[in-house]
Amino acid sequence: MEKVKPNKTTKVDHRTKIIAGYVEHVLEHGKQPASVFKFAKALNMNEEEFYNYFTSFEAIKSAVWSKLFEDTINNLESQEVFKEYSAREKLLGFLFTLVEELKKNRSYLLSLYGEKKNMKSLLPTEVKVFRSKFKDFANEIILEGKETEEIASRPVISDRYDEALWLQVWFVFQFWLKDTSTAFEKTDAAIEKSVNLAFDLMGKSAFDTFIDFAKFLYQNK
Repeated sequence: MEKVKPNKTTKVDHRTKIIAGYVEHVLEHGKQPASVFKFAKALNMNEEEFYNYFTSFEAIKSAVWSKLFEDTINNLESQEVFKEYSAREKLLGFLFTLVEELKKNRSYLLSLYGEKKNMKSLLPTEVKVFRSKFKDFANEIILEGKETEEIASRPVISDRYDEALWLQVWFVFQFWLKDTSTAFEKTDAAIEKSVNLAFDLMGKSAFDTFIDFAKFLYQNK
């Protein structure tokens, strides 16, 4: 007699379930749940079980931002041509790909950030993990750019390049939130113009050339 194999129970990914439930709640109500107790109950969980995965709603929002970054990077690195990009092209690729990921979550992001007035001066706590991950990525780009002389090394200023590139990402996000143009064409234009400006400023300028020449003359007088 043939043995009947027992049905395997599908393991529930509670972390993913919580994130998806939180995003869905924000989309349906335009705000976060009133309490962890009520939210956990709606997911058929108890509050104690919720805290095994997240300590607060802020932690869930941070996880959403982390996923945005990871999905963007995974998408980029899956493209063979990405490895051959210049530093400038890598930043352009990141921003264009990020916007594609943002589009998938536009209603959620608008619900949380669309009406905020203080984001230019105050970075939301939940975005800080995304910022840290991006700055690690930016420093890799900057290092490559210096090696190829696409980016100039300057005393003191060079140490702030990663922060300058981060401010550019945050500018693009805020611009995109307000963009009502067809297919977000204005955001695409803002990305190209801002990245070109950033790399023109970080690149070797006429002033740098003058300093190099002056050093040469001094050393060979």
